[in-house]
Amino acid sequence: MPEYAPITAEIRARIAAIPGLILIEDPETLETFGKDKTPGAFHRPELVVEATEADQIQELLRLANDCRFPVIPRGLGTGLAGGAIPIRGGVVLSLARMNRIIAIEPRNMIAVVEPGVRNLDLKNAVREHGLCYPPDPASNDACSIGGNAATNAGGPACVKYGTTRDYILGLEAVLPSGELIDVGVRTRKGVVGYDMTRLLVGSEGTLGVITKLIVRLLPDPAAVTTLVALFPKLGPAMETITTILMRGYMPSTLEFMDSRCLELVGDILPFAGVKEAGAMLLIESDGAPETIRREIAAIRGICLEGGAGDALVAPDAEKRKQMWDVRRAISLRIEEAHPLDIQEDIVVPLGRIAEFVGCLPAYEAAHGVRIYAFGHAGDGNIHLSVTAGSPDARKAAETAVCKIVRKVIAMGGTMSGEHGVGIAKQPFLPLELSPENIRLQRAIKLLFDPNLILNPGKLFA
Repeated sequence: MPEYAPITAEIRARIAAIPGLILIEDPETLETFGKDKTPGAFHRPELVVEATEADQIQELLRLANDCRFPVIPRGLGTGLAGGAIPIRGGVVLSLARMNRIIAIEPRNMIAVVEPGVRNLDLKNAVREHGLCYPPDPASNDACSIGGNAATNAGGPACVKYGTTRDYILGLEAVLPSGELIDVGVRTRKGVVGYDMTRLLVGSEGTLGVITKLIVRLLPDPAAVTTLVALFPKLGPAMETITTILMRGYMPSTLEFMDSRCLELVGDILPFAGVKEAGAMLLIESDGAPETIRREIAAIRGICLEGGAGDALVAPDAEKRKQMWDVRRAISLRIEEAHPLDIQEDIVVPLGRIAEFVGCLPAYEAAHGVRIYAFGHAGDGNIHLSVTAGSPDARKAAETAVCKIVRKVIAMGGTMSGEHGVGIAKQPFLPLELSPENIRLQRAIKLLFDPNLILNPGKLFA
């Protein structure tokens, strides 16, 4: 890692001279840009700037290369792996003000947006045209499309619709050199040259600063039906997920919560018997009303066959909303209940979900931690909160996390399904990627960014 220049008065003056770029130097405000949603991660930036146009970013990055100071792109600060934290100092580049929906083209079923547009705002805007934007992170009311693209965010709808990468047809980005490039297409297909769009999506702001995105849209489903199934134990619930998929059903959502999660949120679910259950499945089907009515009835039968004590269909939109409010509240309630909370989002093969969750009590007993499991079981993406009653237990909790990650990889899984690597998962990279794989990816980084000025210290450090 090179030596970086501090933001001197001279450098600050040159940054301030960039037309339209907004500088933030207030100490209290700087504090907020030194962290995201990653528990315990913080590093105060030297300076924060807010861009409104791509040409401002071009000038900033040219200056950064000239003076050798780091630039850290940032969306709306909802990341969970520390990807936007300025661990090498330098300038945090906020894209929050680049929040325009430039165009919605219903006949082409695309939208063109800036990176600071909130996920939920885009959803609401395209719905007025009878369309939908499927990627649906839990923080959809607070996260940005650019941040979603940087980490290839997912969410509950991944089981049927895929991740953010599947909806980014093309993009505009400023390279670390300051050059502006357009990559990808505005069409449903395109195979000319290397797929630069898919390389930049998921690169966590280390290869370029995304300034515009062309996103693919789908017709808005005519109807949605929600089913909640309560199981006495977690194992049978996980087996039921596999059975649903193997019988040819593809719900739009297939979520689960274990008994510990239900203890925390059962009081706000709109039906009885939740706190006593060992696990809950939250299942949705979307499409033509008559089709999904038959599908959800069949899935309900599979749940009862698999050992569910009860399986209830949400009677109206209000009850459905309540169920999702509860699902989205889990992480916050866990964090509020435990002084130490290490959040992981591992993925295991679908056929081994039940086997994996069956291993968790042994890790709890061996390391004196309490593990909460919930998330997107329909695609094997399980969110874990490894918690303890005191921050002093961090070493034991981190040991448990390391052993869990090793187990996941040994089962053919991956250490991150949607949160990215950032700084939080860097120590685990050699467990999953071969030395040659890491060497090649570092070489790609150097090709894009030979002076290592863009988001240094992330991914491959």
